Amino acid sequence: MTITPRVYRAYLLRLWRTAEGQWRASVEDAHTGERLAFATLGQLAAFLARETAASSDGHRAGQARSQPDVDQG
Repeated sequence: MTITPRVYRAYLLRLWRTAEGQWRASVEDAHTGERLAFATLGQLAAFLARETAASSDGHRAGQARSQPDVDQG
C-alpha cells in the first residue's frame, strides 16, 4: 500500500477573545477530529504554514504537530 500526502485539508477554525483582549484559536481536523489550541494567532499561522509546506522527503507536513508553540489544551 502506498501512502500519499493529503492534498486537501479541512479544519473547523474557532477564534475567541479573552477577558484581557487577546485572541485565542483552535482548529479541529475535519478528517480525524483532532483538535489543537493556540495561545496566539502567530502560533496558528505557524501551524498552518507547516501543514501546507511542501515536503521534499515524502513525509506529511502534519507530522510536525508536536512543536512547542502548539497549546494542546
